[in-house]
Amino acid sequence: MAGAETASFAVGPAPVLRGDVAGEGPAIVLCHGITAGRRYVHHGSRALERAGHRVVTYDARAHGESDPAPPGEGYGYPRLVADLERVVADQVGEDGFVLAGHSMGAHTAVAYALRHPERLIGLVVIGPVYLGEISPQSLVYWDGLAAALEAGGVDGFVEYIGREQEIDPAWRDSVLGFTRTRMLQHRHPEALVEALREVPRSRPFDSLEQLGLEIPALVVASHDDTDPGHPYAAAATYARHLPRARLISEGVGESPLAWQGGKLSRELAAFYTEALSSSL
Repeated sequence: MAGAETASFAVGPAPVLRGDVAGEGPAIVLCHGITAGRRYVHHGSRALERAGHRVVTYDARAHGESDPAPPGEGYGYPRLVADLERVVADQVGEDGFVLAGHSMGAHTAVAYALRHPERLIGLVVIGPVYLGEISPQSLVYWDGLAAALEAGGVDGFVEYIGREQEIDPAWRDSVLGFTRTRMLQHRHPEALVEALREVPRSRPFDSLEQLGLEIPALVVASHDDTDPGHPYAAAATYARHLPRARLISEGVGESPLAWQGGKLSRELAAFYTEALSSSL
């Protein structure tokens, strides 16, 4: 299949961001969540390429193969959005594109959309958490997770999640196994500790009332029994605030749609077609 091969890229200057691009056609850029990596939005699915899209994925600073932040820069959302701008300039150019992100990546994508609404054909928000406020209780959790990684490495990180998150027993082993595999991909775990402390303290935007974006949007929710860290109600709130949004989720009892790479990619491809049609 033409355009199916994956090519790697690196975008500088520091921190150097490393990613992959595959396929040909209208571009879609995917932004992953905190402690994840570039494979963990579409989970390696090739459905978007088969649907005729150029798929751009990259590791955020301190994640996966990308470099840590230079001294004095840090990991807040203004830096994450600036990194996304660099990737877009390098891999997309001036053309319109669809931007999709999960969790931290969802917040980064929305912040980018607020800054550059004219660039986007569509916006996909997967598993958002930020609702305009930063609660002290959430910071206790993130600081504890950072301390667990710092002191106990991947084992300590996984143990903390197993202890602190209310995971349905039917999904517990899968979630923790998936988490361990994901964490082993990071080249700079010491920098990831700093990201875990800084990102949750950073505001991607001030208020949900800012989300009156006249851009086609798709919001992907997960049911709380399988993915309590990304509450269904939070995604539903984003869908209500984005004027042109459609909310989707997995069926009751299924694994989260955000984890089903092939099915999610097909939903993204269908949304891209809808968004292109509405922009004509």
